[in-house]
Amino acid sequence: MQYFYTVSSGLTTFPEFVAVGMVDGVQFNYYDSNTQRVVLKQDWMEQYTIRDDADYLDRTAGSYLGAQQVFKADIGILKENFNQTGGIHLYQKMYGCEWDDEDDSTDGYSQYGYDGEDFMSFDLKTLTWVAAVPQAVIITLIWNEDEADLQYQKNYYTKECVSGLKTALSYGKSTLQRTERPRVSLLQRTPSSPVVCHATGFYPDRVVVFWRRDGLELHEQVDPGEVLPNHDGTFQVSVDLDLTAVPQEDWGRYECVVQLRGIEDISTPLDPALIRTNWDYVCVGQCGIPRHRCSLKEHL
Repeated sequence: MQYFYTVSSGLTTFPEFVAVGMVDGVQFNYYDSNTQRVVLKQDWMEQYTIRDDADYLDRTAGSYLGAQQVFKADIGILKENFNQTGGIHLYQKMYGCEWDDEDDSTDGYSQYGYDGEDFMSFDLKTLTWVAAVPQAVIITLIWNEDEADLQYQKNYYTKECVSGLKTALSYGKSTLQRTERPRVSLLQRTPSSPVVCHATGFYPDRVVVFWRRDGLELHEQVDPGEVLPNHDGTFQVSVDLDLTAVPQEDWGRYECVVQLRGIEDISTPLDPALIRTNWDYVCVGQCGIPRHRCSLKEHL
């Protein structure tokens, strides 16, 4: 479960304060300073408020409004500390918790950022605030003296947040705990480009995609990409394989493997017949190099 707060200064077309709540990468609520109300983004959250928590919307809006007021004051102080007078500035907080349903372990985190750079963070193991820049040192010193708040932080991240996460998983089970099998394709832009193993349409986003040769995972020649969201709530990811040092006769030794909990591994061999390309014609032999782009005359 994650929450994101963003307060801005100098932006006229963006709300001064925005808060977003997410579970496993799925947004479940939204608040901004223009409307000062909470908008639920999932049907299962509507069911939760109806059945178990009729005061959720008002209580959460009040919490976000309090954060809005604090963050608005904080960004003014930060601008002074950084000797800034004008321009566009952003102050952000990301906090949340994690729960492993296999071993029942939990973890929590709270991180602050200013103008796109780390500012300070909370270490749950040592119950201390850690400064990332000199301007944050004085704040961490003060906060680390507040024993009551440090214990509150511990209780929130180890109990309250985890309890909320489990409740969300229970209500959103059909959405959040589903498994959708990925579709895997091999793609290549040009004959000299890397071959891309592209997996898409999978859920959840905790997927492992890698290339291996002779059964062993490759750590060189590969360029793993970032897991990205699709418009339908599923995810996609690509992993490139550099073929410059791979002779054509060795292609059969390579394969792309996709692993997602709840399904069997998906293995796709590096077979020219399986590669989808962006060029018009494929010539084998006549051009001298298999799958080489040929002119219309050569193709004929």
